[in-house]
Amino acid sequence: MAESDQPPPRARVRVTSPHTTLRPHRRRTVVQEIDEETEIGEVYMRSLIRSQLRLALIVSVVVALLVGGLPILFVLVDLDALQVGPVPLPWWILGAAVYPVLFVIGWVFVAASERNERAFSDLVERP
Repeated sequence: MAESDQPPPRARVRVTSPHTTLRPHRRRTVVQEIDEETEIGEVYMRSLIRSQLRLALIVSVVVALLVGGLPILFVLVDLDALQVGPVPLPWWILGAAVYPVLFVIGWVFVAASERNERAFSDLVERP
């Protein structure tokens, strides 16, 4: 076969997906994911809510056991017989000693809750 009998060479054609030309791939930040309420944003929000709920349930159980366990303690130890001045000891415990304990538990709860939120905001603000 002679060289003149060959067809002329074709120009190369580049085949691309139509999806790549419509919108370029851009990486969204976590804040955008949360604001646009995407599935990934919902996962982030659920993780924050779950951690805060877990903390609240732990604190609730601790308070219920401490305050709810006092009557059992009073019955088992028979603290009614002990008196501080004219007032029985259980009244002093319920009237004065419980409140500093509740204050400390509340302070620990707020600190732990802020730590959870700080960790979440650090995660969200990460590039």
